[in-house]
Amino acid sequence: MVILGIDPGFAIVGFGVLQNEKGKQKLLSCGAIRTEAGLPLPTRLLQIENDMAQLFEAFHPDAMAVEELFFTNNITTGIGVAQARGVILTAAERAGVPIYEYSPSEVKLAITGYGKATKTQIMDMTKRILSLSKVIRPDDAADAVAIALCHARSVTSRLQSPEAARPGSGRYAVKNPRK
Repeated sequence: MVILGIDPGFAIVGFGVLQNEKGKQKLLSCGAIRTEAGLPLPTRLLQIENDMAQLFEAFHPDAMAVEELFFTNNITTGIGVAQARGVILTAAERAGVPIYEYSPSEVKLAITGYGKATKTQIMDMTKRILSLSKVIRPDDAADAVAIALCHARSVTSRLQSPEAARPGSGRYAVKNPRK
């Protein structure tokens, strides 16, 4: 199974692509989609949509795992991220890729075993899980890889397996099990 992890944003969209086979994960690619500051938001959103289409074409993912929107202090930035996230979800839907959403605490728990882990702890555990020689950079790509790892670990869980998921079966069922 190929999993595309996405850390949504409108300035930077982190992505990570993992191969998940028999409980083992291998990093295939990671990086960031960057949009130029100063461009109109619709232009930036179109670039994100086009770049997402290229990722779907290049890797043919079986699933896309994306972080749920989390607002902090800056509501203006949150609105832009929400719009970018909408474009990302639409691109996945258009490509026919099932979408799975995880909260930041779910990602932290899946990677470190602690739902309030620090970014440094998550990045270090991601490096260890994937047997990498160094921490993934930029941070947005590292976050996206962690999101993909969260899905890889969730999909192998009996509680998270597509066979166990039923529409309306609760918060911890696989989200959006289409296809």
